[in-house]
Amino acid sequence: MKMVVAVVKPFKLDEVRRALTELGVHGLTVSEVKGFGRQKGQTEIYRGAEYEASLVPKIRFEVATTDEEADRVVETIQRTANTGRIGDGKIFVLDLLEAVRIRTGETGAEAL
Repeated sequence: MKMVVAVVKPFKLDEVRRALTELGVHGLTVSEVKGFGRQKGQTEIYRGAEYEASLVPKIRFEVATTDEEADRVVETIQRTANTGRIGDGKIFVLDLLEAVRIRTGETGAEAL
């Protein structure tokens, strides 16, 4: 099993979620996060004053998937979240050692 973690621009939330649902992803976790990468934040104007925001708002998707489906999930997120501009985000793929469905006690891929 794999855990796919993607950090993308906030306005891509609905588009990525829709694409993953169409792919057959049955569950995902979405969080609002802040961070920075190579862009090192951004300059914003608030009430007429310019200031530097060192942490940029992003959306974090977490999808637990089987080894066989992981590549398709990554490709779908990459294709859907891509704007071609700096700050599009990152995708990380981690080994998922175990999953347990709390309600039924199912484990492994059956719990996904």
